[in-house]
Amino acid sequence: MPATTFYEPRGGGRYRSTEHTVGPWDSRSQHGGPPSALLVRAIEAESPSWPATVSRVSVDVLHSVPIAEVTVRSRVLRPGRSVELVEAALDTGGRTVMRAQAWRVREANLLLPAMPRSHDDPTVDPVPTFPAKESPTRPGWTGGYLEAIEWRHLGDDRPDAGLATIWGRMRVPLVPDEEPTGLQRVMVIADSGNGVSNALPLRDWLFVNTELTVHLTAVPSGEWICLDARTRIDRRGFGLAASRLFDRERLVARGAQTLYVGPR
Repeated sequence: MPATTFYEPRGGGRYRSTEHTVGPWDSRSQHGGPPSALLVRAIEAESPSWPATVSRVSVDVLHSVPIAEVTVRSRVLRPGRSVELVEAALDTGGRTVMRAQAWRVREANLLLPAMPRSHDDPTVDPVPTFPAKESPTRPGWTGGYLEAIEWRHLGDDRPDAGLATIWGRMRVPLVPDEEPTGLQRVMVIADSGNGVSNALPLRDWLFVNTELTVHLTAVPSGEWICLDARTRIDRRGFGLAASRLFDRERLVARGAQTLYVGPR
């Protein structure tokens, strides 16, 4: 029977990685989105002494994450009265392969004055009319993760153009019997910025992210997340994939991925 979640709990912070986590670079390794969301789930479970909202998440990819059993551990790294820093790590095979840190702030209900419209407010329609049929993934891209997300392309989404706007929705939850949070849904999609906006041909080049940083501008809601991404490459062998992320109502986050770039 095919798996119905990205991960299956084994107890004690251990999880079996299912076929839905398989990434496009290597059939033995996970896409960065699902483990990033699993780390965020652990961060969200580290209950503060006051109501809190995550404002930034940074994930470092220390090694490729194999399709294997993984262990997640978390702790409050820097407690505080108004802000605190929480850390989570993902271990497998006797070493830490990913690490995440998140700042969270005390939740409030502020009476704000009218805010001026920013020069970089979203230009993507946050309530699109979805195509009747699912948009196919680009030629050459394979892996269980891509099939575990329902995709909808928007605008001029040309292969190797270095830019793309795409909506995504998780077909399966992160773990059984649990609705993913808005932040978990954002993290699952945000790690695809370099893939959807690839500026180089996949068959000839690697453009793998070494980290993912997501700054929240609002609390995400709903199943659909829009990823509006741009990739820039430098001939010295690195690049940046920068993205804006939307729910159906508004801009909810800005993401960035530092890329290693090299020939295959």
